[in-house]
Amino acid sequence: MRLTELTEANMTQAQREAAAEAIAGVRGRVPGPMRAWLHSPIFAARAQNLGGFLRYGTTLAPVASELAIILTARHASSSYVWNSHLKEALEAGLDPAIGEALLANREPEFADPMLRVVFDYANTLLATRHIPQALHERAVAALGETGVVELVGVIGYYSLVTLTVNAFDFAMQPGREKVFPTPST
Repeated sequence: MRLTELTEANMTQAQREAAAEAIAGVRGRVPGPMRAWLHSPIFAARAQNLGGFLRYGTTLAPVASELAIILTARHASSSYVWNSHLKEALEAGLDPAIGEALLANREPEFADPMLRVVFDYANTLLATRHIPQALHERAVAALGETGVVELVGVIGYYSLVTLTVNAFDFAMQPGREKVFPTPST
């Protein structure tokens, strides 16, 4: 990581409190990107709180959230986030062929119409930063207005996560390899 690794010995009191709040939260640990965010403890605490809700508290089915997360990782070429969430997506019920298609940058086939809408909405938003009215209406019909708002939140939050791990060049998790090339500069 391009930032100083924070440990108990070199953290400020505010950083320790933010880390303790994360450990006491729904995750029970300091999530990976928070290792960077802790350099700004107020940001870390607020982002961790939002992330906990978007990961575990929305009205979205876990498979829908995880599909949006791995699609966000794919768009950002974030191997770290992809590796962290593909297993979660599969455990939530995502067809492995969908993950394989996304990894190969192919459009997947969906048996579940709700997942098709999640894919179309997330893919369109990530690619164009806009949503056509007809797609919005399809998403509201499938997910409800609350679900669509939460889907946008998941995509936005995991965009922050992918930007964080990419900007600060997080090392891959032990036993994991990069699945997307790092762009050369």
